[in-house]
Amino acid sequence: MSEGIAYQNKDILFKVLSQTYKEKSFAAYGINLPPIRALLPTNLPKISANEKDIDNLFLLEDGTYAIVDYEAEFKKRNKIKYLNYIARVMEKYYPGEDDFHLRLVVIYTGDVKNAESTFETNCITLRMEQAFLSHIDGKAAFDIIYRKVQSGIPLEDDDLMRLVILPLTISGSQGKQEMLEKVIDLAEQIPDEEQRIFTLSGVIVASDKFIDRKYLNQIRRKINMTQLGQLYEKEKIEYGNQKAKERTIEMVKSMLAEGIDFVRIMKVTGLTEDELLSLQNDKVSL
Repeated sequence: MSEGIAYQNKDILFKVLSQTYKEKSFAAYGINLPPIRALLPTNLPKISANEKDIDNLFLLEDGTYAIVDYEAEFKKRNKIKYLNYIARVMEKYYPGEDDFHLRLVVIYTGDVKNAESTFETNCITLRMEQAFLSHIDGKAAFDIIYRKVQSGIPLEDDDLMRLVILPLTISGSQGKQEMLEKVIDLAEQIPDEEQRIFTLSGVIVASDKFIDRKYLNQIRRKINMTQLGQLYEKEKIEYGNQKAKERTIEMVKSMLAEGIDFVRIMKVTGLTEDELLSLQNDKVSL
């Protein structure tokens, strides 16, 4: 199975998806939630070193936070993972007041037909809202959306939300990969650029945990031939520039801490005296 999307690529996909998820709904999955206001970063502080990032974290229109996790099987021990997710979200977003709303949504792939929705001990009750994609006829849903695209009928938000999870409606890893390839091929034919980019990005993020590594490389090659590939390249350059800037700043702060004079630092880094003074003051304030 895939080791997951590299952090840099996840960061890029997050930027691409953050705007296009806005105002979309989970109704296509059979979940009654308010529309999405924003997609939030999932690289929250971890409780344990081996803990993975949340699949998706959304801010909904009514101010509720929604953790969304995709699972291909039901495991009771996943409750521990979910509790850690909740703790991390609350650590970052809980204002210390009573008016805080957080929902946990678990979306099961076509491999799971039913699962327990609550976990209860003496000190806590965990309630999960669940969607079982096995209830969606993925092949029939694909055919409907395919005919729309071929006929030039504009896709609605529900079509797009369903399209990105269609590979997960199929049971078995091979079936998921076959549907994923069909969805990506269809996405490349969507005339609306924003919808095309949303579908390509969304399906990769949703299917990340279930894609074979070799197959993921095939998908990347497909993406490189699309408009999304150009966005990747642009974001990679910006990402690299930002990381280089951060490394330079850390190096300068170390040099300042060692008492190296401004002239030598300016020669090495190309920074101005004003910039060095700003960094020096910033370090003092820390």
